[in-house]
Amino acid sequence: MDHKKMGDDIVRLVGGEANINGLVHCATRLRFDLKDSKKAERETLEKHDGIITVVESGGQFQVVIGSNVAHVYAEIMKNRDFGGDSSSSAESKGEKTSVLSKVFEIISGSFSPLIPAMAGSGMLKALLTVLTMLGWMSDTSDTYLILSAAGNAVFYFLPIFLGITLGMKLKANPYVAGVIGAALMEPNFTGLMDKGSDVSFLGIPVVMMNYSASVFPIFISISIYAVLDKLLKKIILKDLQLFLVPMIALMIMVPLSAMAFGPFGTTVGDWISSGVTWLIGVSGILSGIVLGGFMTFMVVFGLHWGFTPITIQNIGVGGDPIEAMAAAAVFAQIGVAFGIFLKAKKNKTLRTLAGSTSLTGLLAGVTEPIVYGLILRYKRVIPIVVIAGAIGGAINGHFGVKMTAYVFHNIFAIPVYTPTVVYVIAIACSFAVAAVLTVMFGYESKTKDTTSETNEPVSNTSTESTPEELSVVPEAKTTEIKKEQIYSPLTGKAVALSTINDPAFSTGAMGKGLAIVPEIGEVVAPVDGVITSLFPTGHAIGLTTNTGTEILIHIGINTVALKGKHFNPVVQEGDIVRQGDLLIQFDIDKIKEAGYETVTPVIVTLTQQEVDVFETNQEQVQKNDVLLTLVV
Repeated sequence: MDHKKMGDDIVRLVGGEANINGLVHCATRLRFDLKDSKKAERETLEKHDGIITVVESGGQFQVVIGSNVAHVYAEIMKNRDFGGDSSSSAESKGEKTSVLSKVFEIISGSFSPLIPAMAGSGMLKALLTVLTMLGWMSDTSDTYLILSAAGNAVFYFLPIFLGITLGMKLKANPYVAGVIGAALMEPNFTGLMDKGSDVSFLGIPVVMMNYSASVFPIFISISIYAVLDKLLKKIILKDLQLFLVPMIALMIMVPLSAMAFGPFGTTVGDWISSGVTWLIGVSGILSGIVLGGFMTFMVVFGLHWGFTPITIQNIGVGGDPIEAMAAAAVFAQIGVAFGIFLKAKKNKTLRTLAGSTSLTGLLAGVTEPIVYGLILRYKRVIPIVVIAGAIGGAINGHFGVKMTAYVFHNIFAIPVYTPTVVYVIAIACSFAVAAVLTVMFGYESKTKDTTSETNEPVSNTSTESTPEELSVVPEAKTTEIKKEQIYSPLTGKAVALSTINDPAFSTGAMGKGLAIVPEIGEVVAPVDGVITSLFPTGHAIGLTTNTGTEILIHIGINTVALKGKHFNPVVQEGDIVRQGDLLIQFDIDKIKEAGYETVTPVIVTLTQQEVDVFETNQEQVQKNDVLLTLVV
């Protein structure tokens, strides 16, 4: 993969450098703060080779890449400076944002830059746990203590790191914000704890607390500091702001944090943590079912960030049950991927994807490629991942399993969960149930599953048999595929894909095929098969033949921006169609008047076997003419 080219393509497709306010990345995705998200070519991004999907959540435009994200980010940031702020700037864009969305956005943007450091530190702590359990290292040795310091540092000094990232997020001076957090950790301040209750500031009593690994106090303090910083810059002469603004801010914020915001934030954090713990205590099984079963979809919508401060708070006081229950969802996802790997014996492309993402999930705990590349693609497995995750979550919830260090959920992190044996049983159940159910019930429609499991593929050259008859063929009549014909879904002029003004199609990244410049605004079924995808905007439709070949028909270029105008689908996902059946009606003239090309790619995106695709030699095609011929 050419990381530089991919980075340049992404910057161009999100609207160019002028459209980017900020950029950060986490384990699998680039998180953009765009001035105008409407300028981003989302559809083209999703089709780009190497990009799994695009998500808009928490005010961020997120491009999901996978394990190569750090390399792509590094190439993008060479000779560019978008800053570390990834806020949505919704107010400056004139967009209305709910308070809850804003809270999640701030939490997400503050923790995202710290996730690599937190995950790496957590895994180091897990390694030390294993080494001491095996007796290969003493927990009193100098080596252990040095490595332990490396593993504990980011959590112990979390108020400092969060102060910096929050300052960036709230557009205040991030280093002054970091100093506010550092003041609560400074030895002169922490030494006052030895005086007990006899501590005061200008005669006002100060309640001393330990702020290491705390989250809520610094969130409150820096939120107030961001407002104060803006106010001071308005009333202090510009020539004096360099030293006077931070000096006054520190003089006000550090004492206020010690006297009010710190104790209040700690109390709020304790209340929330106690409340969650109480709910789990009332019914650990029910809590586990909800968190284990539905955490997959909380992550998709960015709702999981709401748990992060509570998780950090819980780890600081002995262990977090939330992430222990949520871990079951991760292993359920991995189980689904492994099940698809076992099931898709004849589909080399899908089998490779499922196998590689299974390994990535098990070894690194990174499952976005599974979620976006498999689970959301094959909706049949969604109930499976819910059931499997709920089972493991219920086990962890019932037995009170806790995570004692912040880690990604993978097999190397097992030692940080306690009781360890129960945790292993829970994640093993989630993995096994998901894999077995996927193999038993399949990942696609019934028609496709039946076909893919036959010993020999069946021929689809006849249009006289029904889809049901084609899907199950008596063994005596089963013959090896020689060819499969794809008929033209449109009447118009056939043109090569390479001539299309869309690199996702013109480079062949989406697959092989032809494009048609339509003369009549009707799309008909090019094969007998099943409608497996229909975009809500009606501009694109996917079909799967009875031999497992997947076909995409995309009406026009960038026509997703029309938001469904001038398109009228007459079928739905899951419908079984015959070749020649009407699928979509569209208004060619109005689409052109809106400024969009109507050239329509017809792409073979996936087949059950390696095939050659031969294109028609006709320049002018009528609907139902042979357009493409697939030969094994």
